Amino acid sequence: MTKCPFCDISDSEQVLFEGNLLFFMSTNDPTLVESGMILPKAHRETVFDLTEEEWAESFTFLAKVKTYLDEKYRPDGYNVGWNVGETGGMSIAHSHMHVIPRFDDEPLAGKGMRNQLKQPENRRPSQGGSTG
Repeated sequence: MTKCPFCDISDSEQVLFEGNLLFFMSTNDPTLVESGMILPKAHRETVFDLTEEEWAESFTFLAKVKTYLDEKYRPDGYNVGWNVGETGGMSIAHSHMHVIPRFDDEPLAGKGMRNQLKQPENRRPSQGGSTG
């Protein structure tokens, strides 16, 4: 089993603030500079593995993160979401909620996270879609 890169990150400069059970970190993404993730301190593989306490803190923590991002960047909108499993786009098996501020001047402004998924080329073969 490989070591989880999110389990020992609490001392990192990427961590912007932390709560009792969670922390918020910058993703250091060169395109989505303002984006970040909310993660449980304990290793939880998916959002479905969070405890009730982690769920409750996720709700209050998201409001805190939004206030921070609103004050710092003044976004025009947000995308917030969880990826689960490799097929769902999860690349690190430690539950994390993406918090992505969106801006009117982005080339893809107005296109939500589902935009890619709703394209005809994403139709499953069993639903009459393309196989290649």
